Amino acid sequence: MSDQQPSPRSVTDRLRDALAAARASAARRPVPWIAGGLATLLVLGSGGAVAVAAATMPEPAGSASAAARATASSTPSATTAAPTPTPTQTGRAVPDDVAGPSALRTCTISSAASASGLGAFEGYVMNAKTGEVLFSRNGDKAAQTGSVMKTLTTATALAVLGGDHRIPTTVTKESGGAIALVGHGDATLSAGGATVYPGAPTLGQLAQQVKAKLGNTPVTTIVTDDTYWNDADAWDPTWPVSERTIGYQPNVTALMVDGDRANPGAATSPRSTDPVGRAGSLFRTALANAGVAGAANAQIVKRATTSTDTIASVSSQPVSTLIGQMIPNSDNTLAEMLARVSSKESGSNGSAASLTSVYEAALRSYGVDPSGIVIKDGSGESASNAVSPNFVAHLMVQVAAGAKGLGTLANALPVSGQSGTLASRFTGANAVARGKVHAKTGWIDSANTLGGYIDAADGSRLTFAFYAIGSSRAAALPALDAVTAATYSCGSRLTGS
Repeated sequence: MSDQQPSPRSVTDRLRDALAAARASAARRPVPWIAGGLATLLVLGSGGAVAVAAATMPEPAGSASAAARATASSTPSATTAAPTPTPTQTGRAVPDDVAGPSALRTCTISSAASASGLGAFEGYVMNAKTGEVLFSRNGDKAAQTGSVMKTLTTATALAVLGGDHRIPTTVTKESGGAIALVGHGDATLSAGGATVYPGAPTLGQLAQQVKAKLGNTPVTTIVTDDTYWNDADAWDPTWPVSERTIGYQPNVTALMVDGDRANPGAATSPRSTDPVGRAGSLFRTALANAGVAGAANAQIVKRATTSTDTIASVSSQPVSTLIGQMIPNSDNTLAEMLARVSSKESGSNGSAASLTSVYEAALRSYGVDPSGIVIKDGSGESASNAVSPNFVAHLMVQVAAGAKGLGTLANALPVSGQSGTLASRFTGANAVARGKVHAKTGWIDSANTLGGYIDAADGSRLTFAFYAIGSSRAAALPALDAVTAATYSCGSRLTGS
């Protein structure tokens, strides 16, 4: 609805009156060639004036044309974009389904969106400033997200934990020469050599504190406690085992060192079947190196600690830093840790089963509606996750605006052709959008995805999510880049028609 009210007599009414008068005059003084020329001139002039009036002025509220447009725009299909205000009159909507081309919405990505490389394609694009839906193809259908899920995980962690939150690892003193290494979900805790998490706390720092507290008192037993959450669901059954053996994902336990990597300095490195046991062995070595008596021969036992007497403590870097390490490189380990820690700190139990409700509650705080999402993990590795492109695009409006701390996520998103997992993307004809797409990539065996925001060619900002489901990675990536570049080129003129 427009704030501007129509004048008592519109341009259309005055032109109709003029035409009627001309016709009456022609009937009284029949000069065929003059009357014919005048009638033609007036009819053409009337049509042109009405067209201009329709594009730039509001219709009278009771007109048949206004009623028809209201009816047509009240039931948009899933693939028809919502009305877009024209720049000449704020609030004036010219729907695409009205006969004749729209003054703004004339650009299509239908060819790029129909590429075979997109498989079973789902896509959604909206104008971040106006909230208008510019394109939707199966956009309301919840589906597997791949690592685009990490944007939801980040938003949840920022809502629940806050960017300044740090994750502790502690050591408690028990009786009989026993001490306990207690994990609370910091997968960045490092053995102290090469690490993919620069600035992480180390086992050596803990060991030095233990030595300072115990002096010459010997240690006979090292307890490893990962009971901050139950590790019965440390591995999701829908994850391929190759994710662990190749080195993309560890068992999700509350205590581990260097993300349980065999090579702590390599992002992709084989993980073990017992990250807690590996952490205990590495801590024993650190204690021995720090000169703690008896540590080299201490027995390692996995159980909950019986003591609250904390003798050593270190903390992770702030959550905001962890997000900056996770998002550009799509680190599954940090994603799972942030998901579980968010669950615990929100008052839930840290289980995978708790994540859907934890995410829903956190995401609502940004003014978006997460109803219907299914969250199986924090990384997006499970094909059983279900989130619609519609939801991702709406969340990205808040991300692009930096609402409620989400600027941390906006700043961490890979940039097309420049950084993170998009550094080598958007080549050839798609290079037109290099530096203009800020988005999280996703890749699992059954889907390749992309979701974020675009600073379009016309200066508008668009948010989007595109899912290529069921096609090969080799085919999906260039197809995703192409449909995203086409969206960039269309900008706010994009139509779903």
